[in-house]
Amino acid sequence: MTSLFRRKIITPVAPEDQLARTLSWPHLVALGVGAIVGTGILTLIGVGADRAGPAVILSFVIAGAICSCAALCYAEMSTMIPAAGSAYTYSYVVLGEIIAWVIGWSLMLEYSLVVSTVAVGWSGYAAPLLEGLGFPHSLTQGPPLGGIINAPAIFIIAVVAGLLSLGTKESATLNAALVVVKMLALALFVIVALPHFDAANLHPFMPFGFAKSAEMGPDGVVVARGVMAAAAIIFFAFYGFDAISTAAEETKNPGRDLAIGIVGSMIACVIIYILIGVTAVGALHYTQFANSPDPLALILRQVNQPIVATILAVSAVIALPTVLLGFLFGQSRIFFTMARDGLLPEGLTKVSKRGSPVRITVLTAVLVAAIAGFAPIDAIAALANAGTLAAFTAVCVCVLVMRRREPDKARTFRTPFASVVAPLGILGCAYLFFSLPTRTELYFLGWNAFGLLIYFFYARPRMTGAEA
Repeated sequence: MTSLFRRKIITPVAPEDQLARTLSWPHLVALGVGAIVGTGILTLIGVGADRAGPAVILSFVIAGAICSCAALCYAEMSTMIPAAGSAYTYSYVVLGEIIAWVIGWSLMLEYSLVVSTVAVGWSGYAAPLLEGLGFPHSLTQGPPLGGIINAPAIFIIAVVAGLLSLGTKESATLNAALVVVKMLALALFVIVALPHFDAANLHPFMPFGFAKSAEMGPDGVVVARGVMAAAAIIFFAFYGFDAISTAAEETKNPGRDLAIGIVGSMIACVIIYILIGVTAVGALHYTQFANSPDPLALILRQVNQPIVATILAVSAVIALPTVLLGFLFGQSRIFFTMARDGLLPEGLTKVSKRGSPVRITVLTAVLVAAIAGFAPIDAIAALANAGTLAAFTAVCVCVLVMRRREPDKARTFRTPFASVVAPLGILGCAYLFFSLPTRTELYFLGWNAFGLLIYFFYARPRMTGAEA
């Protein structure tokens, strides 16, 4: 029984398995902003408005506050344990093997589904442009939405995976440039749409109440609605900073740069999201853009700004891949670390001459492309959130445990008011988890039950690097 909670000892990595240290804090801030600002605000704001009405603004505030608590905890743990693997590695070092397995298995779910969600969101903006050029509509949506396959989503995953395989620094530099394009596009949306703000569009402000409640949708499917139900979905819009922590082994000065990257990107994105959310629900009544695949472009078209709407759509097509890059980067590094620990085949730990884990990147791309090609965006995002909430909770717990176990250990970054911030992060994540659709909660529990079978019969005998 004790061996289930054996803890990992961080040891030097063999030279042939080392990742190249090429990233500095500007790269990390851009990676974080690029990963955070994307599908959540460009696409899921429509889903959130359908769940909460104009009170989706409040959903953004709540989700952002909870994510901020988790981000501060991530910043402390990433500087204490500057190793690849993010929440999986922190849990293995602090909480023990079986907890680490559950978190790692949940992260597999999170990152796979996040990349798939973003790819589907990108396709939502690219499809109208492609269809205008004669591309078949049936090839832009998966079977649940009446199509055959979402070919644009699969295409963009292949492009980003290819870019990551070329090298980390090269892809990070391109990512920084695309983040600038994305910020300019969102600024243009605010400048053009804000003058159309009408307070009447905010009434009724909270049509579905605060707590999660089940309502029958127009298609006969039960839908979870309310401010917290929307926050549980919109929560997807805020994570991405955790992808920064997966870059620990590729950061030149991890003790300083990881904290700057995580906290800096989170602050910037909370401000951006609240500004965009207020502008969106004020410029157009939420019923007119709820569940739209391209809500911000739709709002611009409805306020007679078709040219700006096209510019925004094109910018989204160009810049949304920054989110894909951030999460595909993070997922491949988590898979890489788990393979190095014996959870996945050892052959996947091989790196290229440029120091990039090409094999694991290609495997990851194939997996997420299969999901993106056939599944709808709302179902994917909800299940991805469940995995993320588990990881965030674990990191907050790790901070509390380490403050008690090793209070005097050097910490380059210390979570302010940790005894308050970490418990708030834990309670907030738990509340959001139970605000997810019931079906999503059951799928998540089923995923982890299946994962535990794999742990006991395959992974546990192969786990390496832990103390007895």
